[in-house]
Amino acid sequence: MAEYQNIFTQIQVQTVPESGVPLPAGSWPRTGTPVLQYWLGKIGNAQIGPIYLGTLGVASLLCGVIAFLVIGFNFWAQVNWDPLQFVRQLFWLGLEPPAPEYGLSIPPLAEGGWWLIAGFFLTTSLLLWWTRMYKRARALGMGTHVAWAFAAAIWLYLVLGFIRPVLMGSWAEAVPFGIFPHLDWTAAFSIKYGNLFYNPFHMLSIAFLYGATLLFAMHGATILAVGRYGGEREIEQITDRGTASERAALFWRWTMGFNATMESIHRWAWWFAVLCPLTGGIGILLTGTVVDNWYLWGVHHGIAPAYPEAFPAAIDPAMTQGAAP
Repeated sequence: MAEYQNIFTQIQVQTVPESGVPLPAGSWPRTGTPVLQYWLGKIGNAQIGPIYLGTLGVASLLCGVIAFLVIGFNFWAQVNWDPLQFVRQLFWLGLEPPAPEYGLSIPPLAEGGWWLIAGFFLTTSLLLWWTRMYKRARALGMGTHVAWAFAAAIWLYLVLGFIRPVLMGSWAEAVPFGIFPHLDWTAAFSIKYGNLFYNPFHMLSIAFLYGATLLFAMHGATILAVGRYGGEREIEQITDRGTASERAALFWRWTMGFNATMESIHRWAWWFAVLCPLTGGIGILLTGTVVDNWYLWGVHHGIAPAYPEAFPAAIDPAMTQGAAP
């Protein structure tokens, strides 16, 4: 049976739930009795709990809940507190930033003040959670790669909702809260600044996005493909190479001419994933602050073709002053 395991027929070994390594002095205790859930074991580890929150975790969750409630109650108020319409229109509801005339000032609650409050608590929640992740990694003697990957996503979030609006001098430049309002803002943003597709940092961001998904899919598929030989035990395979590592390496040498190691594939995937929001944030930050029209920028730098002269050139009325009718 072990020779024919796949993602659907994997064997789940169940034993006493693991509580983890001892925590450093001064840490909060882990909470909750760990349990094993069969169906979760089909897609990952079957064990749920125990959970460690700590001071930073509790503070982060509290700020996140406040932001969630502020946004949620504003959505609900927009449909006159009708629960049916709330559910029906949820994808279209939005909490908009202040209007341009307010600049970077604090407007009344109903005219963007709630957006500022929600943004403050959501940002605080994310920064507290990042600090928690960093400190937990250090406490466990781990590298801080996960925290810095999360920081790349926070960078893009801050560019969209804080850094660029401050540079532009108006909260109105920020993204609204809401699903379709967010998408509408993205489309309008691209149109307003001459098509974001001509932004070279946007190009890099999309390349890293597609590249990261491809690398993760290639790696996940490779490990699943050699799972019958113990390929999922990657650390053991690194130090004591067996048939799984040998077959995986040989497969990629045969198909690509070279292969990544059990470690280097994770570095490739990490960098591709992290560079996606990093380059995307740079592209957004340059839009409107350095470049006003990415299409014209592309034409100037030979990236985009100029529009053909399909119609006669327009005549400036100021040049016809005093001319005979």
